Amino acid sequence: MENSKIFAEMIIHIPLCTHICSSDVLVLGKFNEDLKLECKKHDKESKFVFETEVDFEKFENKSFDTIILNEENIDFKVVSNVFRVLKDDGLVVFTTSSYFKDSEKLKNDLELFGDKFWIVMPYSFGHTTCIIASRKYHPTADLNLQRADFLEDMDYYSAEIHNASFVFPALIHKSLTGIAKR
Repeated sequence: MENSKIFAEMIIHIPLCTHICSSDVLVLGKFNEDLKLECKKHDKESKFVFETEVDFEKFENKSFDTIILNEENIDFKVVSNVFRVLKDDGLVVFTTSSYFKDSEKLKNDLELFGDKFWIVMPYSFGHTTCIIASRKYHPTADLNLQRADFLEDMDYYSAEIHNASFVFPALIHKSLTGIAKR
């Protein structure tokens, strides 16, 4: 199984199976054909905008339900713009560092988004760690099983993997308590 396919499934289906109805989705940064193919599996309910340049100025306030941010340089300005263009029940996912590779980066990213979002939780798959930040929906409590269970042609993602990706060893869970907003 190819890493690109796993990455695409997990960065697309985690948020789109969490949000109750993600009709407007912004995909920012690097993307490839695997990512686009996974997006197509949600074409019936979602409209996608793909942008390689992270330029929020062209987007109106509260114009997206979900943002998939595949960009490494995230700072306060990016977070503020993400918050501005997300609808009131919107959510964002982005890649970060794993706990054992760079725990300070992971903690900093959680804190950066934690100032503006109600829920900010890391999730891991393979050697990749992402963060989901949400204004309303909880990634495990609000998992839409009817959507997740009926996705076709999955190689990695499933409702069980969705939930399991938010489970961490006790050491990490304890270290992120008070930083991650569960």
